[in-house]
Amino acid sequence: MTDLDGPDLANAFEVVEGHLLGERPSLTRVQVAEQAGVPLEVAQQLWRLLGFPNQTDDAVAFTPADVQALKLTHDLMELGILGPDSQAALVRTWGRSYARLAEWQTSLLADVAIGGPDPHRRLTELAESVLPRVESLQTYIWRRHLAGAASRLLTTETTGSAVSDQAVCFVDIVGFTSHSKTLAEGELVDWIEQFEDAATGIVVDHGGRIIKMIGDEILFVTDDPDAAAEVALTMTARGSDADDPFPAVRAGIAHGPVVSRLGDVFGPVVNIASRLTSVARPGTVLVDRGAYRALAGLPADADDEEQEAGGPDSDAGTSAYRFRRMRRLSVKGYSRLQAWVLRRP
Repeated sequence: MTDLDGPDLANAFEVVEGHLLGERPSLTRVQVAEQAGVPLEVAQQLWRLLGFPNQTDDAVAFTPADVQALKLTHDLMELGILGPDSQAALVRTWGRSYARLAEWQTSLLADVAIGGPDPHRRLTELAESVLPRVESLQTYIWRRHLAGAASRLLTTETTGSAVSDQAVCFVDIVGFTSHSKTLAEGELVDWIEQFEDAATGIVVDHGGRIIKMIGDEILFVTDDPDAAAEVALTMTARGSDADDPFPAVRAGIAHGPVVSRLGDVFGPVVNIASRLTSVARPGTVLVDRGAYRALAGLPADADDEEQEAGGPDSDAGTSAYRFRRMRRLSVKGYSRLQAWVLRRP
């Protein structure tokens, strides 16, 4: 690998910074706040929430683009989009999301540039040609996801509410810690990326939405409980196939009211799905009472006798699945959690 020396590195950084920020920094934070017509303390709080490094009053670290961004933020506050209750959470979420994306993209572009014979020239080429395309693509992806989210909101009965009935599923790699110790760093990264790529495809193909991926675990939601069941059963089946590189997994599904906020989900249903996953056996899918009723075609107010239909290897209600009722589980936060093992017929 070819390394950049001090002067070359400084020159390359100036080129990249100029393309990213529009021009070289020429303003202090005090000047930015004054030109944007925003109190300095408000500007500082916004920059802090975004995760930007703190600057002194005399540090020349800003450009006219920062002035425009601060004006836009102030406009959103005036329009009520960034109200007192949502401002901190929304801005903080922006900061975290873009910081992680920037770190990954920087590492990717650096590997491409520095690995060549002329890294200074390559960095300049990337700044001039690649970065504008990446920016346009990110805007397109954001707009497509925004359109999808708006469509889901406008076609549900809970329009305007952050609470809706959803199926929540966690899928967890079995034996991740022990297996990861046998892999080199690069092999571990490749293994995780292959899992995330395959899992994402399965979820999206069944109309699900991925909420987050946390190393060896994926959290997704679906509006239709059957879709969540199909995703979980597909993943566990692939993980149980010795000829399939997909890792062995286990899953837990819960169904009921879920609070959606800033791209994440919260509530007892989410907690129960997580607890079920933690106690599921390898290659097994566990479902809670809400998911069992929905998948079995039972009414939401089914009595105990109807629920007893979910005995060993039973076909309950009008379901296309089979269920095995387990003994009540004692997990964190739930001392007598009823669960069923979900299987295909």
